[in-house]
Amino acid sequence: MSEPVPPHRFYYLHNFQRALDWIAERYQDLLSEGEQAFLEQFAGLPQASRALLVRLLMRRGPWFLAGKLAYEEIPDIAGAAEPLLALGWLDAVHPISLEELFALHTKPELLRLFASASVRPEMRKASMLEALQPDFGGPRTYAEWNPLAPKAAWRVMVGDLCERFRLMFFGNLYQTWSEFVLADLGVFRYEPVAFDDASRAFQSRADVDVYLALHACRQALDDSTEIETVLQAAARCRSDNPWLEKRRAKLLLRIGQSCERAQDWPRAEQAYAQSSYPGARHRRIRVYERMGRFEEALAWACASLAEPESDEESQRVSRMLPRLRRHLGQEGMVSGGASPATAKSTVAQLRMDLELDPPAEPASVEYVLRDHWHAENAPVFYVENALINSLFGLLCWPAIFAPLPGAFFHPFQSGPADLGSPDFVQRRGGLFEACLAQLEDGRYPETIRQRFADKQGMQSPFVFWGTLTEPLLALALDCIPPAHLKLLFARLLKDVQANRSGFPDLVRFWPEEGRYEMVEVKAPGDKLQDNQIRWLRYCAENGLPVRVCHVHWRGLAGDAT
Repeated sequence: MSEPVPPHRFYYLHNFQRALDWIAERYQDLLSEGEQAFLEQFAGLPQASRALLVRLLMRRGPWFLAGKLAYEEIPDIAGAAEPLLALGWLDAVHPISLEELFALHTKPELLRLFASASVRPEMRKASMLEALQPDFGGPRTYAEWNPLAPKAAWRVMVGDLCERFRLMFFGNLYQTWSEFVLADLGVFRYEPVAFDDASRAFQSRADVDVYLALHACRQALDDSTEIETVLQAAARCRSDNPWLEKRRAKLLLRIGQSCERAQDWPRAEQAYAQSSYPGARHRRIRVYERMGRFEEALAWACASLAEPESDEESQRVSRMLPRLRRHLGQEGMVSGGASPATAKSTVAQLRMDLELDPPAEPASVEYVLRDHWHAENAPVFYVENALINSLFGLLCWPAIFAPLPGAFFHPFQSGPADLGSPDFVQRRGGLFEACLAQLEDGRYPETIRQRFADKQGMQSPFVFWGTLTEPLLALALDCIPPAHLKLLFARLLKDVQANRSGFPDLVRFWPEEGRYEMVEVKAPGDKLQDNQIRWLRYCAENGLPVRVCHVHWRGLAGDAT
């Protein structure tokens, strides 16, 4: 292991080296000869050279103008670059395309560089590039593009290798090396979870390759219209790793949605047929309907209602079923699943209408109603998804952050990696039962208050620290009965990913009476979303106090609904 780097001036290098040491310790068996050589050679470089490389890796590249690089802690940039150039980690003679050259220079610099060409000062960079492409299409070295340049342009050649390291460390590509800095500064705090040296995101080199291939497909889906190419590439990314297969299934769902937007029904059906991601089945039924394949659509709809994958699927397919039966001349037949009419009737009974003066300044209707109702003896809070999720997250903290295999593998995780897995709750069954048992024996208020103090500000997939204030917490624990919390938490646990959203906007408290009410707020013309309907129906059926308040602005025509 290399000698530690003092973090005060070279904090970024210190953090990068920590990650490399972590990878060398846990992923030795998955590293190629080239990757192992990088780890060894990097540790042996002069500090200034290591610092320069990390600085460049943390910036948008891969091309950099040597003359524009300036770092206080690296006074001799050229000297620091020499070992990197010798290793081929920086390259001064790699061909650079015209597009890359334009990204590297400002417009005035390009006007000087192409002064003899057909470009004019009033042209935009994009127009200049278009005008130059017929005569300057092929890549050239930077010296050939700019023979009078006093200094070279360098291309970082180890960017892909270091991106692979970043993926292996974090288990994803959305977290960056800045996580170290944010944690050091106290901006982000993470629950310390014990995991052994074998804990890691990937168990084989093939897993890393599949992740990168899926990531490339996802980028291609955003950047390209070649849907067939992306679909074929996704089909080749099969893996025995369950969480990678879930990523692939989600990608296939997104490909199907992209095909739907293009009204490419055959390819949409092909993508959904290969996807096991939640939502793919009911979208496949919809595609069958769009294609006029009503018998297949009805068969799939009946099968999904017999064994729905979620409340959302049951709700969506129940709405499709009468329409599909009409297409096949089967009106009047009894359909399975929950009746949309019944759900609407249940929610309709929760409706109240309220006329208010329109706000003097633009304001959200939720805040206007909150302020209208709020009183010292009856406080009102705008909480939406924050309150119930936070209470659940604090009470069940030990279960959520249990150090189970495959859940945690680096110190910058805001939650377990398997949070979206179908067996997330099952794997922690006993732990969740122990946490929820406190709702029965009365220990839960003290436990939640203590965790609110002890875990303050720590990253969590459930706790909304910005919304959950001490007064709100105190009122919630005093006014919401434990039996109600148990019902709310039970539905959360039924489908953690889907049911974390859709909660009513406001919560009202009457402390002297020890009661509360949740209120979904709708402005004129607004409609309830499906996930809101599901929560409202569940609350109504289980006797939880909930209402839907439709606000109308006094004196505004066309407001009535």
